[in-house]
Amino acid sequence: MGLFSLEPLLPQLLSFPGLALAAALLVVVLCLRAGRTRRPGEPPLIKGWLPYLGEALKLQKDPLGFMKTLQKQHGDTFTVLLGGKYITFILDPFQYQFVMKSHKLSFQIFTNKLLRKVFSIEKLATNDDLNNDLHGCYHLLQGTSLDILTENMMQNLKQVFELQLLKTTNWDTAYLLTFCSSVIFEVTFTTIYGKSLADNRKTFITELRDDFLKFDDKFPYLISDIPIELLGNVKSIRKKLIKRLTSEHLAKTQGWSEVVQMRQDILEKYYTLEDFEIGAHHLGFLWASVTNTIPATFWAMYYLLQHPEAMAVLRDEIDHLLQSTGQKKGSGFPIQLTREQLDSLVYLESTVLEVLRLCSFSSIIRFVQEDLTLQSETQDYCLRKGDLVAIFPPVIHYDPEIFEAPEEFRFDRFVEDGKKKTAFFKNGKKLKYYLLPFGFGASKCPGRFLAIVEVKQLLVVLLTYFDLEIIDAKPMEANYSRLLFGIQHPASDVLFRYKVRS
Repeated sequence: MGLFSLEPLLPQLLSFPGLALAAALLVVVLCLRAGRTRRPGEPPLIKGWLPYLGEALKLQKDPLGFMKTLQKQHGDTFTVLLGGKYITFILDPFQYQFVMKSHKLSFQIFTNKLLRKVFSIEKLATNDDLNNDLHGCYHLLQGTSLDILTENMMQNLKQVFELQLLKTTNWDTAYLLTFCSSVIFEVTFTTIYGKSLADNRKTFITELRDDFLKFDDKFPYLISDIPIELLGNVKSIRKKLIKRLTSEHLAKTQGWSEVVQMRQDILEKYYTLEDFEIGAHHLGFLWASVTNTIPATFWAMYYLLQHPEAMAVLRDEIDHLLQSTGQKKGSGFPIQLTREQLDSLVYLESTVLEVLRLCSFSSIIRFVQEDLTLQSETQDYCLRKGDLVAIFPPVIHYDPEIFEAPEEFRFDRFVEDGKKKTAFFKNGKKLKYYLLPFGFGASKCPGRFLAIVEVKQLLVVLLTYFDLEIIDAKPMEANYSRLLFGIQHPASDVLFRYKVRS
């Protein structure tokens, strides 16, 4: 799925009246398009034998193995047909800088197309001022503003877990992904958008979460070229979510964060207060705040549950910090850690970074605005207007020359002499880019600091107050339906149990 989500839906599509003929005509058109040949100076071209899909199915089946095979056959730069799009991959980490520096490679064009398809946001594609003004909000996700968000987030976590802390010490059983989805969504929404003023606040957040997760589940299809009308009820779910996030409905929540208030003020400059598209902007922002944090938290908990020795080290580190700051794990929920204190937990930081290394299969994608020659230290390549250029970080994340035994989870991989390790090498040269779960340059995820803080806070709370055990000890595989777009979800859920620590 991902960029190439047509194949799983072909039986459903062909069941619609008249679509079989349309599909046949489409195949003819795509076959003609697939007649592309490699021009002098262009990277090696791999098209596969399937019209439109190209090599998409091979990539989805084994992303890393497929990429490494192509790298071995064609070198560090090659162009692949994937779901109707020709994507040139740059795999040499020492050449990443040339992608970042090229002004003819656009992140914004690619993003605006994505926002229109997924969230029905139209105006960004035609209004650069709106783009720039919204981009200016992101400083409110750093510095002092991030400290405020961190404090509020811990208070919201406290409210979510207080009922559990008042229970007896009996074991509770839950599915891990469902558990993470519930906690992360509620804590994120209340931290960013505040609390509903309605009497049925719990019902509001539960219904919003359930609709959001249904919508998010269809994300791989939404980014494809499949019309949304053919995707079941996802269009009506999206409309329902957008309506709940319009100005009228958000006015019924109290405690907006600074970043949401500033975004709303900007949106009201470019839209009428009643405009439905304001809600679409808020849906996009909420989605970006939640969608990768949920699976990142799942994998962090899953790996710790599978490695009790790592959990023990993290508990000791957290306990030591609590003692040094005069905080006691008494009844209730008294602990409060600042962002600076969270950052001092080097083994916790290393654990989160290791999870991102193992589970992030995102790509850094740029749109080629015009025919150009991409210069690099090793070889110059001609790129075609309308193609995409992608950096695929998992190739370095799983490079045994950079990371010893890269398939293994090692919670202390990013610790050296009691401090954060930042020196990693390839071909004897120190790497500037060795871990890229959030992209780089101007397109680097603006919410990355908040996401990491949230994962850390939840782990601190769980490790401090609860005993945790995994019930299903089965190996867990990733579902690559979101390949090229962030943290991969697990292929299935897993049972665990928890109880309040005595």
